[in-house]
Amino acid sequence: MAEPNKTAPSTVNATTSVQAKKSSNIISLLAPIICIILGYSIWRFVIGNSANFTSPDPAGGFWPKNEGPKTDWARMYQGGIVVPILIGCFLIVFTFVIERALTVAKANGKGSNADFIRKIQFFLADKKVDAALAECDKQKGSVGNVMKAGLRKYKAMITEGELTTEQKILAIQKEIEEATALELPMLEKNLVFLSTLASVSTLLGLLGTVLGMIRAFGNLGESGGGEAARELSKGIAEALYNTATGIGTSAFAIISYNIFTTKIDAITYGIDESGFTLTQSFASLYK
Repeated sequence: MAEPNKTAPSTVNATTSVQAKKSSNIISLLAPIICIILGYSIWRFVIGNSANFTSPDPAGGFWPKNEGPKTDWARMYQGGIVVPILIGCFLIVFTFVIERALTVAKANGKGSNADFIRKIQFFLADKKVDAALAECDKQKGSVGNVMKAGLRKYKAMITEGELTTEQKILAIQKEIEEATALELPMLEKNLVFLSTLASVSTLLGLLGTVLGMIRAFGNLGESGGGEAARELSKGIAEALYNTATGIGTSAFAIISYNIFTTKIDAITYGIDESGFTLTQSFASLYK
């Protein structure tokens, strides 16, 4: 009786060498609170220092009614209670710009991603997989991490005898996709603070300006003549500090966000190119 034909398994081995990365979210939890508190401290004790006014209110408590600002910097204090919130927003943006800059710089790794991929292609063409793995260790970036995970599966598939070439390529692709799924969230993490504050800061600035205008026109009804015009112009000028601070913070957040997304797109392109390199190399060398 003839033995049944043995066929390769129809499913790809699900095991993977990719390990989930442990990351702390403590910065995103504490930074906004600390920045808002620091923003109030700057507004209350630095900008609102008694030395900056001709008629300070030393017993004013949370919101002293200091009058007679000596400088433009001191006039910003009289913009109202929205000003410290706007200062806090600017500090939040500044904090996450630094945090993202460090993260993206680390993700870029050492050297050019294009040069790194060309070196990997050269090593694979000569079937020097171990040399390619060593090059990934030198790169130390997201592209290198994904390439390293793919190369490990690549190396394992060379000696795998039960799978077809198509199944081996699918296994390599799966490994690359899993490694990519772990790398990309780390790159995009905390960008939501920049995108949110890019619009919220402007709205807060307009809110502060509206509140300042309400206060200015309220004071106008209590005075008359030239004094009324002077108080109105002073109130409008103080209210516009909110708009200026909000727009400045928003512009800083938008520019930073666009810079980071551009850099992340470049890294993502490098990851995609690395995956294509591995699958095409395996398909051509190990048919």
